[in-house]
Amino acid sequence: MPSKEDREKRKQLRSSANEQAKADFENSLPVRSEIFKKLFNFLDVEFGEKGCDHTLVLTEGFLKQLGITDIEAVKQWLKGHSGYFDCELMANVEEKFEGNNFLL
Repeated sequence: MPSKEDREKRKQLRSSANEQAKADFENSLPVRSEIFKKLFNFLDVEFGEKGCDHTLVLTEGFLKQLGITDIEAVKQWLKGHSGYFDCELMANVEEKFEGNNFLL
């Protein structure tokens, strides 16, 4: 049976690994995480009105409204995380942010 000290060391290692994974994820983002939070909220509303047309047209329009200049980099990052269409962002990409506690 592991000692209390061994359990504490393992707990610290897990915590450190989780923090590193979170930092790595955040550092991979092409724009600030707050922009993604706003994007997900925007898409949530827009889907209720327009549905998904299997493009990233809503995402592109939103990013343009915010003055994001390198939209192509954002689209490539999204595609690298299974976000090929606006509707996939809600199903595939948003959960990555939730898993890293960026959408609290």
